[in-house]
Amino acid sequence: MPASSNRILSVDAFRGITILVMIFVNELAGIQNIPAWMKHVAADADAMTFVDIVFPAFLFIVGMSIPFAMNRRLQKGDDFLQIQWHVIWRTLGLLVLGVFMVNGEGDSLNENATGMSRSLWLLLFYTCIILVWNIYTFKRRWWKYIFQLAGFIGLLMLGLIYRGGENGNAYMQPHWWGILGLIGWAYLYACILYQVFDAKKGYLIGCLIYCILFYMAGKTNYVAERPYLFWIKSQSGNAIHTAIVICGILLSLIFFDKQSQTDIKRSYVQASIFIVLLFITGYLLRPYYKISKIHATPTWALYSAGISCLLFCLLYWVIDIKGISKWTNFFKPVATNPLLAYIMPGIIYALLGVLHITRIPTAMQSGALGILWSLLFAIAIIFIVKGLNKLKIKLQL
Repeated sequence: MPASSNRILSVDAFRGITILVMIFVNELAGIQNIPAWMKHVAADADAMTFVDIVFPAFLFIVGMSIPFAMNRRLQKGDDFLQIQWHVIWRTLGLLVLGVFMVNGEGDSLNENATGMSRSLWLLLFYTCIILVWNIYTFKRRWWKYIFQLAGFIGLLMLGLIYRGGENGNAYMQPHWWGILGLIGWAYLYACILYQVFDAKKGYLIGCLIYCILFYMAGKTNYVAERPYLFWIKSQSGNAIHTAIVICGILLSLIFFDKQSQTDIKRSYVQASIFIVLLFITGYLLRPYYKISKIHATPTWALYSAGISCLLFCLLYWVIDIKGISKWTNFFKPVATNPLLAYIMPGIIYALLGVLHITRIPTAMQSGALGILWSLLFAIAIIFIVKGLNKLKIKLQL
């Protein structure tokens, strides 16, 4: 358990940088004629680019935040049941958001059968998200409940009227859980393990090993030939995502437990050993499991977690130890309001769709200009979220 529940600047900076890069690469996905190292690698390529590290970096920072969040709630006086309710509520929120966003992707929504355009449906969906999960500061609490109730009813109605498929006879369903949903499952499993094993590093390393073994079991013929074990195969990806979250938890415990706060050198020695073990284990597993983000392989997860550990060690040294921290203010708006930052591109896309405005100027849909556009778009999101923060629009699951 961290010695303090106070925010750590390097953790916030890591979160903010990750979100900025995530927005950048998502926008970059629509750009033609860009270098291969700026694209996701094919599922069976046995390789990865920096783009394939962004999602696991987000999982990693979720893990780093869990000990602080748990400690904060304990210091506020939350009991066991209140903490579990918070974890379940947050997980359900991520799953619901993930399912809605997946069903709104591409041509999934049948506009004629639904009775509205995909862009309008998505814009209403994002509006409901803000109504439900905004942090309200009304003096009279009943205003908060009125807005939240309106958001819940809106989500319910959007889910009921949704129709998909070519014939418009498909209802909303979890084709897959979406990025937010995958984060939700990994967050839930990691929180359970963190509490069951009382934040003990040795036990959590055992959980990390168990997650990898669980994945391996799901890929065996023994499991494939036995239908009643389908759940092992179906949860193998979630096990790997949970392993990345656990790596984040472990690094938090390495750096921020009571003893580490007074012995930074010890923390860096332990972190170095942990990083080396992650890379060695990934290397040893690579002949059997290719590096693949799409297949969520243990090699991809271990390498990604190792890289995330290295990045955080550097950020912590620069920001919190050396005190070179003013530059982190640039990332603060999205670091402290990550959910709004994540959905903001979707809000903009939906609004432009309703207004029938082309999202990316034709001249900037390819090559260097497209890369520049994606970078400027990501930076613009930071300033938009900063402005919304001042208007007290801040989302919290």
